[in-house]
Amino acid sequence: MMRSGRGMNKLMMTVTLATVLSLAHGSETAITMYQDPYCGCCSGWADHMREFGFDVKVIKTDGMVSVKRAFGVPAELGSCHTAVVDSTGQIVEGHVPASAVEKMLENASVKGVAVPGMPVNSPGMGEMDGHLITLDFNGKAFSRD
Repeated sequence: MMRSGRGMNKLMMTVTLATVLSLAHGSETAITMYQDPYCGCCSGWADHMREFGFDVKVIKTDGMVSVKRAFGVPAELGSCHTAVVDSTGQIVEGHVPASAVEKMLENASVKGVAVPGMPVNSPGMGEMDGHLITLDFNGKAFSRD
């Protein structure tokens, strides 16, 4: 009886650990995206992120200028939507590819990344061609996809 109790305890510890790890991974991929309610391309970006395992919550708002200001998005890097990684507070401005977001998550010192404007070679806007440049919030090249 004692042996099966230890086995049960070990099983419960394993299940608990797996659950904690799953929740931790899930929280890393949770993103809240703010978008203008009249913009259609933003949902294409959200779909792209979901395809890469991100959990994207969408909030539609008429106050995008206030959202960008609140999150410290540099005006010259602005785009049509702004997203926040829930677990880190890092910012994703515009049609940034999932690969660049994953790279950003590896470096907590990167406050945010952006694809300014709405380039046609970005997720949600069209086919990526390997020439899309993602910038960090200092305006320096961060990723090329």
